[in-house]
Amino acid sequence: MKRLFVGLFLLLVNWGTVRSQQKAELFGWVKDPEGRPVESVSVGIPGSVGTSTGPDGAFRLELMPGTYQVLISHLNYQRLSVTVTLKPGETKKLILQLIPRDNVISVIQIESERFEGTPIRALDPENARLISTPGDPLTALLRSSGLGVAASGELGTGYSVRGGNFDENLIYINDIEVYRPFLARAGQQEGLSFVNTDMVADISFSTGGFPARFGDKMSSVLDISYLKPTSFRVSLSGGITGGSLLYQDALLRKRLRINTGARYRANNYILRGLDTRGDYQPRFADIQSQITFDITENLDLTALGLYSLNRFVTIPRSRETAFGLINQAYRFKVYFQGREQTQFRTGLGALIFNWRPAQNHFLRLIGSYTDTRESETFDVLGQYLLSELEVNLGSEEFGQETEARGAGGFLNHARNYLEARIASAQVRGLHPLGSGTLRWGADWRYEHIRDRMREWNVLDSVGYFIPYYGPKDTLPFRSPYFLKTSHNLVSQRLMAFVEHTFQWTAKDSTGIMLNLGCRAQYWTFNRELMPSPRIMFSVKPAWRRPLVFRLAAGIYFQAPFYRELRNPLGLINPSIRAQRSLHGVLGLDYLFRMWGRPFKFVSELYFKAMDRLIPYQLDNVRIRYYATNNAKGYAAGIDMKLHGQFVKGVDSWFSLSVMSTREDLTDDLYYRRLDAQGQPIPPGSYIPVADSQAVYPGFLPRPVDQRVSFSIFFQDYIRNNPNYKVHLNLLFGTGWPFGPPTFRRYQDVFRMPFYRRVDIGFSFQLLQAGRNKEKERKITRFIKAAWLSLEVFNLLGIRNTVSYTWIRDNYGLYYPVPNYLTPRLLNVRFILDF
Repeated sequence: MKRLFVGLFLLLVNWGTVRSQQKAELFGWVKDPEGRPVESVSVGIPGSVGTSTGPDGAFRLELMPGTYQVLISHLNYQRLSVTVTLKPGETKKLILQLIPRDNVISVIQIESERFEGTPIRALDPENARLISTPGDPLTALLRSSGLGVAASGELGTGYSVRGGNFDENLIYINDIEVYRPFLARAGQQEGLSFVNTDMVADISFSTGGFPARFGDKMSSVLDISYLKPTSFRVSLSGGITGGSLLYQDALLRKRLRINTGARYRANNYILRGLDTRGDYQPRFADIQSQITFDITENLDLTALGLYSLNRFVTIPRSRETAFGLINQAYRFKVYFQGREQTQFRTGLGALIFNWRPAQNHFLRLIGSYTDTRESETFDVLGQYLLSELEVNLGSEEFGQETEARGAGGFLNHARNYLEARIASAQVRGLHPLGSGTLRWGADWRYEHIRDRMREWNVLDSVGYFIPYYGPKDTLPFRSPYFLKTSHNLVSQRLMAFVEHTFQWTAKDSTGIMLNLGCRAQYWTFNRELMPSPRIMFSVKPAWRRPLVFRLAAGIYFQAPFYRELRNPLGLINPSIRAQRSLHGVLGLDYLFRMWGRPFKFVSELYFKAMDRLIPYQLDNVRIRYYATNNAKGYAAGIDMKLHGQFVKGVDSWFSLSVMSTREDLTDDLYYRRLDAQGQPIPPGSYIPVADSQAVYPGFLPRPVDQRVSFSIFFQDYIRNNPNYKVHLNLLFGTGWPFGPPTFRRYQDVFRMPFYRRVDIGFSFQLLQAGRNKEKERKITRFIKAAWLSLEVFNLLGIRNTVSYTWIRDNYGLYYPVPNYLTPRLLNVRFILDF
């Protein structure tokens, strides 16, 4: 079947006769300083082929004749680069010795396009496959990794970095920018993320101060590279919530490399634990494929394709939520009729040409097209009752309803549709220049967005949400909220960058790295030019203890995309400007050995001064912008992370972040009503107003101001039997600010409860090829490895809050009813590698 697939593929792409040329072979072994073989070492040509060593430390590569930079890397050892020249038909042997990371002098790694000494961190994709989470594994890994990352819940794909919102993060797959859904209101609606972790080769992540080659966002950049396989592999995984299938192969003498993955998820089991009872029908699926063909030894073509369909249907029936304090508790009941459906359909296609015209010279041409179509439709009728509960422990009616505080009904309606088409063309270059490297690039992007919204709700005389009254002639009845808009936005963006990296060693062996760069963007919608100069500097003193000091600074713009343009009334602001931020990051890397094993301590102190900010209101994962540049603010904090082998042979880490981010709106003046005695009049009161007082709120906490966050990712195994493993993921974060949905920022004076969550997974390797000869003959002839895992989500059963629903009682008082996240759940998962 595999050969049949290859034949059909070749027929479709209509490649003619394959250019025949006698290949060369490079093989060898990788050892540690004691001469022992090192397993799982990555050996490859950056941007081309690669492999990894087996238990004996051996590797083998088939290459076209030429001169190559061979890159050798391992998490616990210093990266090594070797230049080799191969002739036609030649077989060359290499015996390589790695140096432990505690002796590493910071090395600039040009070929892999990642720099040590800059604020870009490499994350191990294997940890994304191991981490226990009911949601997206990559988002869970980023949040667990610390470095100032937070999220509103475990089911969504969005994350916040150092006080920025979910829209302030860049995500690249093979240098192609990808986007989050526009219309999602809750994390459980987002479905699968763009990134398929099974297909990933490298993950690079920066939480601020990143170089000029990355785009224009104010918070972070996540750079993903998909694997170009060198051998055949099929992997099948599944569990209660879904499964995935992976196919990788290298054909035609490894000139044709295929990396294809498919995923399916249905979260019915998880959503049954929420307070809202009903019929949940979530169906999330996608398929991605990357096919690379080596046209010549210096030219290859990569085709990347993706299609995803995330469909979420809810037929709610009832909801019951108890909330309050030990001395004042309430119960909120709702009975529903109706249906809610959201659907996100996305397709992406890209062609990537990689050309190496000369040694250490690299050119890349990328063309991509993204088409996303989103819809949100619902008609939900509800009748609710708010009751006060008996809190006297000695009463026979403890916990029972004692008084009805409010009752009412509501009808919510929406028909929202959005289509976005994005086409782009990019060119990238990398060249040696003097003692460093020159990078440059230029992008053109075409954006066409069509948005149609019709949304309203009807309330009874009591009121369900805090009312906002729209135009009186929009409906034949009085509606607290009515929105009807239609927009057709076409624009283009031009972007370019240049950066130069210098590296040299002083006479006393001190290593120094300097990165200077600048990028610029021009947007035709508001005709704004955004220059962004950036600088990075690092030094590795020639001290006995390996320390690396880093400094990064720059001006970062975030041009509006679409949601930032649309205000709460649905109107577009044509004079909107890009948000701007001045970054300053001071970092320290310390590598050391403890208990005879490698460890690394990373710390970053940062400050961001921001102006031209666009305020917004955050509800779960839905961001509603004010669509005006009327705020300034700052973010300051420190991130610390200790990473190493607390248990020999497996990596774990502890991270701690402390942060404060605040903003000041220029036009948020309001007047406080006073009675005859000069005292403030409570809202909803009928006391006569005698006077008023002007109030200037000043700096307020931004919606994602999480002061303290702490995380642990810990791995262990049974001594003398590493086939039994445990993976623990612990998260703690202080609460985010919140307030009533009135678009009055000065009212967001409350704090959510602390976020506390522990997920744990137990895994057992059932089969491994070569471990048992008898089993290998009978079973592992086709199966290379088999894993079985038992996972416990939310081990402590803590009810974390993601957002609030605001209601009003019979006396005109407002109550925030918490919307809770998932309870304790069990999951069983298996992985089969063929």
